[in-house]
Amino acid sequence: MSAPLTAATIQSLREQTPGTQTCVHFNHAGSSLPSTGTLQAIQAHLQREATLGPMEAGVASRALTENARTLAARLLNAQPDEIALTSGNSAGWGAAFAALAPWRPGDRILVGRHEWGGNLAAMRLHAERAGAVLETIASDASGCVDPDALAAMIDDRVRLIALTWLPANGGLINPAAAIGRVARQHGIPYFVDAAQAVGQLPVDVAQVGCDVLSTVGRKALRGPRGTGLLYVRRGFLEQLTPAYVDTYSAPLGADGRPVLRADAGRLESAENSLALRCGLANALQEALALGLPSIRATVDATAQRLRAELAAIAGLTVLDQGREKSSLISFNLDGWAAPDVQRAMAAVGVTIGSNGVPYTPLDMQARGLTQIARVSVSPLTNDDEIDRLLDALRQLARSRP
Repeated sequence: MSAPLTAATIQSLREQTPGTQTCVHFNHAGSSLPSTGTLQAIQAHLQREATLGPMEAGVASRALTENARTLAARLLNAQPDEIALTSGNSAGWGAAFAALAPWRPGDRILVGRHEWGGNLAAMRLHAERAGAVLETIASDASGCVDPDALAAMIDDRVRLIALTWLPANGGLINPAAAIGRVARQHGIPYFVDAAQAVGQLPVDVAQVGCDVLSTVGRKALRGPRGTGLLYVRRGFLEQLTPAYVDTYSAPLGADGRPVLRADAGRLESAENSLALRCGLANALQEALALGLPSIRATVDATAQRLRAELAAIAGLTVLDQGREKSSLISFNLDGWAAPDVQRAMAAVGVTIGSNGVPYTPLDMQARGLTQIARVSVSPLTNDDEIDRLLDALRQLARSRP
């Protein structure tokens, strides 16, 4: 593993991030704190729109906004024509799923136990209409999706394998590449929801072996809300016919018929925020400059320390599973509902998250959980913030409602 970022680098990052001066933020898995550079990139484009006109500003800034696609390709080890710029993770994942060929009675969709609730909603809606079935791949003793269990489920009716790489309700990291090897061996489309992974882990789509990978700008990438990335493997693109098209994704040809784009842009819309794309490009550039291996080493060391400190608090149960863990730590506190923990922490100036069953219903139900509180760290997290978080949680543990 690469060396973590130095203390001087972390301090520099904090100085370039206004939010670190006004809040103690442990909800990076929900949305992280953008840098001054990202804010300035957004504001600069808005100023161009105000002075040149929005359409004219778009033309003037085309190279800048398209840079987000180039940088995303570099981040994921893909080609720029394999990247669609979207408005968020669900928008990208949902567009790719809806573009698959129609489902048929008896078709099977295999999903990991940790699948994001929004993805499950989309899959179930389509499957129920067509008479297809959604089945859960068994997890191993560590809680991870089991590649061997997946291999035993394969038959000629399996039309899709879907995996949420890092779940929203715990620190587990699923074996995405091992699942990908099974999918490739059998030629089955493989979708990866990497909303929590990209920006936190080094991601190589060739190594993962996925056909589609979706993510969002606002989490570990520290980009603006309302941005996302969708990778579509070049050789898989022709299997996708968008559920809707417009003048960007399928302009009319000379014969008046729509011509689907020959790149991942066939899953984009002509209507988008160029200002947010400018901000996303800056956030991607900053992540690449830091280096994803160093980011991973930094957040892993911080999360390991914090996970151990949390486990030592009387009445607090850390709920994370898996062999390798992420920067997200889930827990419950005796006598406290998770949303009440979140509110009590906010009252003392510490932001954390909480989840209910709809976020990850298969895993929550399998483990008998109705809610979890969660904290998540980033390269910005420092010792003073950890101390404030721990002090506040210890106080809550001593004063049950």
